[in-house]
Amino acid sequence: MPRDLILGTSGHIDHGKTALVKALTGTDCDRLPEEKRRGITIDIGFATLDLGEFRLGIVDVPGHERFIKNMLAGATGIDLAILVVAADDSVMPQTREHLEVLRLLGLRHGLIALTKCDLVDEETREVVELEIRELVQGSFLENAPIIRTSAHTGEGIPELKASIAEACRHVAPPGGHGWFRMAIDRSFILQGHGTVVTGSATSGSIKVGDEVDWLPRGEKVRVRSLQNHGQPVDEVHRGMRAAINLAGVHHENVIRGQELATPGYLLPSRLFTVRLHCLADAPRPLKHRAPVRFHIGTAEVLATIAVLDGDRIEPGGWGLAQAYLQEPAMVVWGQPFVVRESSATQTLGGGQVLQPTARKIRRRHLEILERVEKLWSDDVEQRALAAAWFAGTAGLSAADLVRCAGTLPEQAPILLRRLLDRGELVEVESTQVAADALLHIDVVRDLEDRILASLAHMHEQTPVAGTHERQKILVQLAYLGDDRLIEFTITRLLRQKRLIGDAKRVARSDFKPKLSNSLSALKQRVLGAYREAQLKPVRPDSFAGHAGGNAALLDDLMRLCVDEGHLIHVGEDYYVNSEAEAEFRQRLLARLSAVPGLTVAEIRDLLGTGRRHAMIMCEYLDKIGITRREGDLRVRAR
Repeated sequence: MPRDLILGTSGHIDHGKTALVKALTGTDCDRLPEEKRRGITIDIGFATLDLGEFRLGIVDVPGHERFIKNMLAGATGIDLAILVVAADDSVMPQTREHLEVLRLLGLRHGLIALTKCDLVDEETREVVELEIRELVQGSFLENAPIIRTSAHTGEGIPELKASIAEACRHVAPPGGHGWFRMAIDRSFILQGHGTVVTGSATSGSIKVGDEVDWLPRGEKVRVRSLQNHGQPVDEVHRGMRAAINLAGVHHENVIRGQELATPGYLLPSRLFTVRLHCLADAPRPLKHRAPVRFHIGTAEVLATIAVLDGDRIEPGGWGLAQAYLQEPAMVVWGQPFVVRESSATQTLGGGQVLQPTARKIRRRHLEILERVEKLWSDDVEQRALAAAWFAGTAGLSAADLVRCAGTLPEQAPILLRRLLDRGELVEVESTQVAADALLHIDVVRDLEDRILASLAHMHEQTPVAGTHERQKILVQLAYLGDDRLIEFTITRLLRQKRLIGDAKRVARSDFKPKLSNSLSALKQRVLGAYREAQLKPVRPDSFAGHAGGNAALLDDLMRLCVDEGHLIHVGEDYYVNSEAEAEFRQRLLARLSAVPGLTVAEIRDLLGTGRRHAMIMCEYLDKIGITRREGDLRVRAR
């Protein structure tokens, strides 16, 4: 099977890009009436070139400076490019600008076509070639061949095809089976079929009948049929031009810049973190809060640049920044972009996306900037950990890792398991976040510190209380969002023995209640009264008259006595001496071993109390699993 690749043209207006494509393929890419009338390319055009070993989708772009945004849309997803320079005109402004754009988009492969060679003599050709070599020095085209051509006479066309095939051999195949993605560059209505959208598939594959996300609208749409260069196909994959007939989509709702993707892959965002380069020949530095036109995929969006590590990025320099977009766009880690002046008169720079969905980052914050820099590491584990840290309490999933760290879908679960086994990620159980969401260990430690600090404050406020309700911690840390995430972290601290407690109440393990002399005396009075009462009911409010100024702390004092094991809370406002409760359980079990069951009245007589207290004790015994109710009897629980 031939390998599918996308080839893009580039170069100044009227340098013969469209004529060259026609000489190569027989297709005239100027399809608009205005293009025919004016004799210039206005929008991107498309053709196909079959070289046997390779099947190329060609994207022909306009060269006029007014249509650079269309050129940028057409350059999305190309694998290699032809830089076209006319022999009778040499290097011109858009020659330079298009080359810069290709460099900013991260292109690595291409060749140079010297066109209109039939119009000049040999000496002129040689001079122009020297000027081209000077232009491309230090770029990906530095060692690319220059093929002399003439679309009028056919000169050099066979050699150009051979050079294209050779350049294709150097384009590395993708390392795995990525998820499908295609930025829409145009749409139209096909009579009897409905809306058709076109674009270059930049990753993955889809088949007829598949569902895809239509973004940024957030709708799922079905693929009704597929075409590749006018031919029906059952599947399209990376490197192919695709025409996709979508079911239930209205043509007027489709605009250039929207994308189709595997469900769950891309997320719309108005804020990206990026590494940004200011072109060496830019008219001025890229300043903090500079308004720009942000070109990503086939989209053009007005944006504001926030420089993170300074106040400006000087011409020729790099910096970390965030891009605040006026409209949402879809990006992935490492995706290249271009920024131009807000007036659309000049290209200023470009770079790569580090965070596809970001939150505002504090400028000049050293620790955070160090984390941002790790997002551009060659080590995928470092990128994954940095992405997990920035995800915070929302957690990281395998899909997030593909989008935010540049891993392949099949590699993401393996990488996550490796980081989990090393303890650098923590699996969060029973939370409202996704089932496969993982937290960076530093995020978990921060949660632990916040819980411990919250409890330290509670202990300081009420030093008599041995423990505090978990619910109070949840209320204090509600700003973190997910209650069950806090519950998970509390349980983790209990396992680490940094907290003590149970399902309802907890305390720091290093905390010891502090009682004033009057409270200590009151505590001894309470414990003495319950020892004397044994199993007879004593209400805490009966001590209010002896508490004086400590009356408001009686509930905390009772809870402290329970936490220390002196009393048992059996229900409502009833407490009993713990030793008496243990002795009563033994007597009750001995009785139940001799009889089938006991009534409440018989348990009341065994307790030596009233019926209400006997009922409370029966319910308590049922709750802790000593007895079980069967009709009017309490029997021994299994």
